[in-house]
Parts: sequence; C-alpha cells; structure tokens
Amino acid sequence: MSIQVGQSAPSFTLFNTEKQKVSLEEQKGKPVVLLFFPLAFTGVCTAELCNVRDNIALYNNTNAQVFGISVDSLFTLEKFSKEQNLNFPLLSDFNKEAAKAFGVLYETFPAFEMLGVSKRAAFVIDKDGVVKYAEVCPTPGDLPDFAAIQATLASL
Repeated sequence: MSIQVGQSAPSFTLFNTEKQKVSLEEQKGKPVVLLFFPLAFTGVCTAELCNVRDNIALYNNTNAQVFGISVDSLFTLEKFSKEQNLNFPLLSDFNKEAAKAFGVLYETFPAFEMLGVSKRAAFVIDKDGVVKYAEVCPTPGDLPDFAAIQATLASL
C-alpha cells in the first residue's frame, strides 16, 4: 500500500545526476513534490516531466522543490535531463529504496514484464515532512493530476 495523506513521508537519500547525495530530510522547511516515473526516454514519462519543466514557475512560486525519481541509473537520468532541458533535479532510485518506502513499486511492470519499476505517482510533502497529496496513477499511461498538485501547493 502506498503512503497516504497525513502520514510522515519516509526518509530517503538518493543520488542526483551530478552524482551528489540528496536526502528528503534536507528538504524540511519547504514544500516538496516527488514525481515517481517508470522509465526515462519513454513517451508518457517525457510528456510528464516536460509538463513540469514548462510550468516550473508554478512550483517556484510556491517555493516548492520538485524531484523526478525513477529506478534508472543516474547516468541515464543525466542524459535524459540534458536532452529534455529539465530544470529540476532527477534522482536515481536504482536500488528501489524510495519506491518501496512510498509503496509505488510494480512487482511486474505491465510492459515488457520488467521487474522492479516504479509506478507513476505524485506526492506533495509540506515543510514539516507530512504528505499532503498522494496519487498513484492507475496505469503507467496515466499522468498525475497537475491541477490537484498545484492546488495542494497553493494551500500550504
């Protein structure tokens, strides 16, 4: 079962594309948006992250830190981020620790029978580390409700 609204967000430390460790604990004091996505370089994931890129001012206006998280290697994510000109950090959950902690790991990904791929999910965490919005998309082809994410951020 995935993390629910009202619960404390599980802590994690992952590597970003600059090979630096980033922990959720370090983000306390500001809102955080976590966007778990299945795989870099796929159509829906690219559309999702480019939507955030193109609307980053909406997140910046609420002082929110956005992170995209996938089980791809940090090297894959670095190439993906550069090719798409993403303006927010991507974190590698290669060991699947964050996806497991948030309850968003497929046992078997619907496409290609891959094991251990993250579901598409969105979480908004407030400045105190409490989950204020949680959405796990029903299928990998569905996008998160960006309007609901923005409304949650605006209410913090």
